[in-house]
Amino acid sequence: MTFTLCGQIVHIQVQLWTHRPTVADDPEEPSRRAVTATIIFDFDGTIALGAGPLEAFARAIASAAGDAAFTDRAMAAVSAFERGESEARDGYDVISTLAGEQGVTVDALEAAYQSSRALLGSEKAAIAPPTGLAVFLATVRTHARVVLATNAPGAGIRPVLEGWHVADLFDELHFTVGKPDGLVPIVSAAVIDGPVLSVGDIFAFDLAPAADLGATTALVGATAERSPAAVTMRGRTIADLYGDIEAWAADAASSSTPTGTTLTERHDPHA
Repeated sequence: MTFTLCGQIVHIQVQLWTHRPTVADDPEEPSRRAVTATIIFDFDGTIALGAGPLEAFARAIASAAGDAAFTDRAMAAVSAFERGESEARDGYDVISTLAGEQGVTVDALEAAYQSSRALLGSEKAAIAPPTGLAVFLATVRTHARVVLATNAPGAGIRPVLEGWHVADLFDELHFTVGKPDGLVPIVSAAVIDGPVLSVGDIFAFDLAPAADLGATTALVGATAERSPAAVTMRGRTIADLYGDIEAWAADAASSSTPTGTTLTERHDPHA
């Protein structure tokens, strides 16, 4: 899941743990270049599940607006979105739109968002990983570089990843990316080395910029079943796609030269 209120200024923060060799010594021999496939994961709504952060955001808005009933109205609207009764991007978009209609300013929304993210992973903003996430990441990491790219700030996410024992399974962590535009340089760098798969719950933010650069895409979350977007894979949660993503990673790693990924629609009922 991604969320941006002040999109004019983009900050990208990266932490690298592991570099895999991706290019042979002789740049004049592209046929001999090693291939490194890359899988780019979003955070909220993709590898982090649960309504806790949304409830914390709604409560922060309710407190700032002096409207105790706002939280219940906001979460009812989120439930309607998840049932397919809204064209919003995600739950944050649902809540922000509702708040804006009631006169809450952009600055107040940003402050509420930042204060709610400080609670991430606590009882006041509970989240959980998909079942089997650590084993899945360890498996695909044998074939591909594993990257996290999210619009959310890193302060709350790092402790969560460490608590889930998956922090060391990411080769790169990118925070406050500023998607959709901020995803472009990350994907552009990755496609030089080999095939790329981008996984997320908002097509316009997490997948469209990657698809434009030739990447494979996987849509998860509330919109996955109903979205008309052309994607390679789709599932209600990422756990539904573990086998497909593992197969993609193994196949991508077997390529002999770096190349863009050809879009297929074998998982897309709308194709």
